[in-house]
Amino acid sequence: MDMKLEVVVVPVADVDRAKDFYTALGWRLDADVAGDGDFRVVQVTPPGSPASVIFGSSVTDQAPGSARGLHLIVDDIGAAHDDLARHGARPSDVFHDAGGVFHHAGADARVAGPDGSYGSFLSFSDPDGNGWLLQEVTTRLPGRLDPAATTFSSADDLASALRRAAAAHGEHEARTGGEDPDWPDWYARYLVSEQAGTAPPA
Repeated sequence: MDMKLEVVVVPVADVDRAKDFYTALGWRLDADVAGDGDFRVVQVTPPGSPASVIFGSSVTDQAPGSARGLHLIVDDIGAAHDDLARHGARPSDVFHDAGGVFHHAGADARVAGPDGSYGSFLSFSDPDGNGWLLQEVTTRLPGRLDPAATTFSSADDLASALRRAAAAHGEHEARTGGEDPDWPDWYARYLVSEQAGTAPPA
């Protein structure tokens, strides 16, 4: 049975302030529904994300600002840093962990600068102090995705994948010494293998 992570609930003190913050980042506003009494549900979705974020009044008993370790995956952490900064999120500088596997809690063991796919991070917080991290993933490790399924969360995501395929195909043609008339097939195999974490076409 499939079990898909669909929604994460984030505890906030001021619903309108949180709504303004997240929508200013370019997150899609899916719903803002008020019920009886002070019950209110706001749902937003980060660009390209299959999962959404809910906050509001009487939707959680967690203390406002207590959410930590919420991860967003990007394929260009430098561009993501600049985009967040433009929209007022005040992101940290890009960092990697001294241990090199994931990252420690809080700001422990942070080392300045990126460290490639899976190893490059930045952090930011919403106005309540809920803590978000961005992680750069450009090439999925084997077994991290269903090899039978290839999906792209947005046109920008697909465009980035096509740029990587174009660069790799240029190297392929340099190795073979000529133009590849079957480049659409090569691109398709490359895109699938990149997501599945399998060997790319030769």
